[in-house]
This record gives sequence, C-alpha cells and structure tokens, in this order.
Amino acid sequence: MNTIDLFYQGEGLGEIEHFAIEADATFAAVKARLVEKHGIAADALLFAEDEDDPLDDDARVGDRACAAGLKLHLNRCRRVEVVVTFNGETVDRHFAPSATIVRVKQWAAEHKFKMSEEEAGEHVLQIAGTHDRPAPGTHIGALTPRKTCALGFDLVPDERVNGALEGDA
Repeated sequence: MNTIDLFYQGEGLGEIEHFAIEADATFAAVKARLVEKHGIAADALLFAEDEDDPLDDDARVGDRACAAGLKLHLNRCRRVEVVVTFNGETVDRHFAPSATIVRVKQWAAEHKFKMSEEEAGEHVLQIAGTHDRPAPGTHIGALTPRKTCALGFDLVPDERVNGALEGDA
C-alpha cells in the first residue's frame, strides 16, 4: 500500500514530528492518532501548513499530499491573534495556527510596515519579551502557550557579525 510522509507541529509540541500513513487514510484518522499520541484535546483542529481553514475530516490524505509528503498542524485554536511591533508601531491580525513565521513576517514587514523585500530580509521576528527567534518554517500555533490563542512578536534587525577593522582593539 502507498504511504504518505506526514510532518506536523502542534499545540505544545516543541519540534517538528513525523510519521507515515496510508494514502487512503482520512484526516479524522490522522487527528485521532495525534490526539492520542500527544494528549491534545479531541476537539482540536487539523490544518495543512499555511492554510486558513481546517481540513475536512472525511478527506483522504493522498488527495492533499505531494511527493514530499504533507505538513500539518494540530491545535484547539481556530485562529491565533498575532501582534507585531516595529519602531513603536504595532499591528495585529488573526492567522490560522498553521501559519508559518515566514508568512507572518512577510505580512508585517512588507504589507504593514512597508519594507522592501531587501529590508524585510534583514529583519526577523522575535517573540516579545524574549530573545527567541523562531525558525522561518515554525508554525505560530506551536509557539502559543497552552490554552492561549495569541502571540506577540517584535520585528528586529537580524544580528550580523561583521569583521573588525585592522587596528581595532
């Protein structure tokens, strides 16, 4: 039988995890397996990466997957309120928990703060009040505290290490 690689993140999960499942399995079966394995509430929703709406429980995994597999997110939150601050200005928007850091950064930097693509590339999202800078492919729902459907970021310059000039001490 043909199997599909599933890569997933979720509420309370620190790392990307993986398992393989039959292509004809439903998303209800995937969700049940993840709920049991991780102790997430049974009413959690299953999302495909960067998609705004939850997956239909009756849909088949093989109908949505590509050759590389499928990236999923399991979370009780249907939407996560995201607040981004840059230079004293704050913007906010609701995203699905499966939205990636790169998607949120592009929205904030380029669309809201009107940075060029080059300027945006020199900035990163940092979780507000911390020094944590999540990887671009991280789902925002994996970063929210349990039972909280909100997350704050600061848009900050990416740290660059420049060589010292000769004669500098």
